Amino acid sequence: MKIAFLGTSAFAVPALRALAEAGHDIAAVYTRAPKPAGRGQQERRTPVHDLAAELGLAVHTPRSLKSEEEATAFKALDLDAAVVVSYGHILPKRFLDAPVLGCINIHGSLLPRWRGAAPIHRAILAGDAETGVTTMRMDEGLDTGPMLLAESTPISAADTAETVHDRLAALGARLIVSTLDGLMRNSIDAVAQPEEGVTYAHKLGKEEGVLDWRRPAAELERKVRAFHPWPGTSFEANSERIKVLEASLTLAGGAPGTVGLARDGFPVVTCGVGGLKLLKLQRPGKSAQPADAFLRGFALDAGTVLASPAVVRLPT
Repeated sequence: MKIAFLGTSAFAVPALRALAEAGHDIAAVYTRAPKPAGRGQQERRTPVHDLAAELGLAVHTPRSLKSEEEATAFKALDLDAAVVVSYGHILPKRFLDAPVLGCINIHGSLLPRWRGAAPIHRAILAGDAETGVTTMRMDEGLDTGPMLLAESTPISAADTAETVHDRLAALGARLIVSTLDGLMRNSIDAVAQPEEGVTYAHKLGKEEGVLDWRRPAAELERKVRAFHPWPGTSFEANSERIKVLEASLTLAGGAPGTVGLARDGFPVVTCGVGGLKLLKLQRPGKSAQPADAFLRGFALDAGTVLASPAVVRLPT
């Protein structure tokens, strides 16, 4: 097929590589424009931009798709299909309608569950037993288009957003190749998403990562995994923001936020239900440490009561 690829983040990189290796004619790659990053604030290209340059593909970085000029140029590509993966721009209807077979999206959930911006994180946070990837033909709604193919994968008790992200990125790469092959052969029927089972994966906010000790320990343990590596989870102690990189469930007593010490020397914090054993911690500007070693350089005495944050509202 003659296609365009629209993507930005690392999640989209395996799909672009797979499509190139499958022999598709990638007429153009659209990605977000480079922006300043790091301490030096030097312009940094997106992961998709880097791979497209490596593959010798034409790269477009429009800051908006709303202009008549952009829509006309996209239509002039005369595409069979466009593949959209974690792009970051809303596609106007003229873009959606331009390719013969439409715009095909790779979404990191089993639709209609977890439509929206952060499906991987929300699935882990909710305690879902599985997640997956769905390919769909895009419409003007938020991840509401008819489904083409889907494949699931279990979420283990050790999974973080990072491990699930990498697994789904690889799965999506395989699935989009199969999807385009099925569309070429006219062997895939698009299926409307059911009205039941719809949930929305609101985008993440840094404030959500502050641990509320009034919540059940099981929920906080999932949050530590769901928000790793970004935006991370943390609590305040001795006027410092301490990051929690790993944690596990345990028994604990006392008021929520009360610090105790397990027999193995690791700190335990009482939660609304149960306790959270802190396994790896990090102070601002310091290296991460096992929590027992962390306590040798940071005063977090047994009996200390850690504060819980104000109620956090989900970002829209």
